Amino acid sequence: MSLRSRLTAGGIEQIDNGHPLPSDEVAPVRDEIERNIHYLLVEELGSRIDSTTEPDSVLRQQIERKLGELLAKETAPLSAADRREITGNVLDNILGYGPIQSLIDDPTVTEVMVNNADSIYIERGGRIYETQRRFLDQRHLLRIIDKIVSQVGRRIDEASPMVDARLPDGSRVNAIIAPLAVNGPMLTIRKFSREPFTIEDLIGFGTVSESLAQFLDACVRGRLNILISGGTGTGKTTLLNVVSQYVPGDERIITVEDAAELQLHQEHVLRLESRPPNIEGTGQVTIRDLVRNTLRMRPDRIIVGEVRGGEALDMLQAMNTGHDGSLSTVHANSPRDALSRIETMVLMAGFDLPMRAIREQAASAFDLLVHLARLRDGSRRVVKVAEVEGMEGDTIVLQDIFYFDYSMGVDEAGSHLGHLKSTGLRPKFTRRLEDMGIALPAGLFEYQAPARR
Repeated sequence: MSLRSRLTAGGIEQIDNGHPLPSDEVAPVRDEIERNIHYLLVEELGSRIDSTTEPDSVLRQQIERKLGELLAKETAPLSAADRREITGNVLDNILGYGPIQSLIDDPTVTEVMVNNADSIYIERGGRIYETQRRFLDQRHLLRIIDKIVSQVGRRIDEASPMVDARLPDGSRVNAIIAPLAVNGPMLTIRKFSREPFTIEDLIGFGTVSESLAQFLDACVRGRLNILISGGTGTGKTTLLNVVSQYVPGDERIITVEDAAELQLHQEHVLRLESRPPNIEGTGQVTIRDLVRNTLRMRPDRIIVGEVRGGEALDMLQAMNTGHDGSLSTVHANSPRDALSRIETMVLMAGFDLPMRAIREQAASAFDLLVHLARLRDGSRRVVKVAEVEGMEGDTIVLQDIFYFDYSMGVDEAGSHLGHLKSTGLRPKFTRRLEDMGIALPAGLFEYQAPARR
């Protein structure tokens, strides 16, 4: 049976005497033809589609040739543009990632969110937008998910219905299917920038100010322990990557990450990545295992991509035993909450430690807290920088150094007019920096009052 016959048999209205359908009826016909061709090719090519031994160029040529043959037999009055669209879509569906391929290739898209086969959203410029793109059906989405996770040596099925992995280009991917996903398979891809952002980029975006850039440069070179905090998608890892560029090139740097994202250009960099358990539930290597192992590798700097659990205890121990200049990130709503989360995660290590002892360790370990937020206009900004001054009673004392002035309001487009300002207070550790020969500009900490409403 020809594709045209299948369409007619499937209930789509027959075209009389080859005359074109009205424009509002062309799309369903084209979509049905595309779906049928897609599954014919998938059935015919079988395992060769996901084969790693056959060159992509050879497979593409065979698919294009077969596509041409199938479309030549099609009697539906498709325009040349329709045929080109079908060809491009089928190639993306089979060789690429289907309707999200162009979104992944688009440098302006920072995140792709597939809620189900009929619902795809993207993040662009810090804002979420719905797209008109759709998968052919749930089976098509499942095949793309399976293709993505298999490329990184993982599997997803009913026995293991959730995967958190990293694509070959560094992008983070999370997939979850039935029985955990009630509304259908879900896929989230946080794209990895092919060209790492520089401090100039962050200044241009308004994420940091020139004064803060100078300040962070001095703090990193001065081997201060820095913790970057913020919510999901606020740019913590991006800022960590940029700040890490300030580490001198003659130091031995070890990075520990759940999914390797940092792009350091120094020569002496050792990258460690955690490993999930295999299908038998064995072989797992946690962040905590790796942090403890770094202490045996003679590090000058330890950079932990994100602290999530019991590794917080080992990180505090490292910072308090001569491993100055360590950097990390943590999910939190404020600098104060960041320290509270560190306390909680230390308890997750399984040791019944007194809370005061944990706070003393944290107060001694961290020198500087940098907090980011994603504002309502979609921009990602550093909104607070605080020094950890020590303990006062049972409380860790924090002193704000820079703050974001929300009182400056927003413009007609809804963009925040505020920027980072100095509180006028000079951090106590500047004496330590001066002793190391690192001088800070005289006007860096000049007081800037908030705007009057």
